[in-house]
Amino acid sequence: MSQRPGNVFMIVAPSGAGKSSLVNALLEKEPDMMLSISCTTRPPRPGEEHEKHYRFVSVEEFQALRDAGSMLEWAEVHGNFYGTPRDRIDEALQSGRDVLLEIDWQGARQVRQFLPDAIGVFILPPSIEALELRLKKRGQDEPHVIARRLLAAGGEMSHVSECQYVIINQEFSTALSELCSIVAAARLRYASQAARHAELFNQLGIRSGT
Repeated sequence: MSQRPGNVFMIVAPSGAGKSSLVNALLEKEPDMMLSISCTTRPPRPGEEHEKHYRFVSVEEFQALRDAGSMLEWAEVHGNFYGTPRDRIDEALQSGRDVLLEIDWQGARQVRQFLPDAIGVFILPPSIEALELRLKKRGQDEPHVIARRLLAAGGEMSHVSECQYVIINQEFSTALSELCSIVAAARLRYASQAARHAELFNQLGIRSGT
């Protein structure tokens, strides 16, 4: 069981389910939470900023971090490396800050190897038809790309049982309220309370595991 004051929340969802919108809304309500910034070896796209959207690093830098065990998870996608560096996450958790990871199910599985108490929240669409409509409304992808994303969504959603919590994002305000409730409940878990209030627990004669 973790004795760090902070919690890790892994937000998992197929493309178009509303993951990023929920994460951004949660961060507005909880400004002390930290959104993990991933490393990537791909070049920045127009409008992307270093240390805001990604940490842009060379292949050599990425491989050095990976080989040193400094990545919570990593993957190679279309010839580029992506990964979650653990240095700032560890610092945030020790200082009592909660950390958000926008991540896919494979990455979440890797993170649990290092942080078994990480809290998984899977965001589901209310239907495949709603997912398709949202992807079309975004206007970011060609029809063949949307078809590929919908096909991939089925495989991704088959891993929903690997998360402790499931939110069906039919009404955004309801989904956000449910996500906030999960965060609030996690902060009241024994391990979190014992780490955040160690002095009080000692004063009350409460010992670890009691």
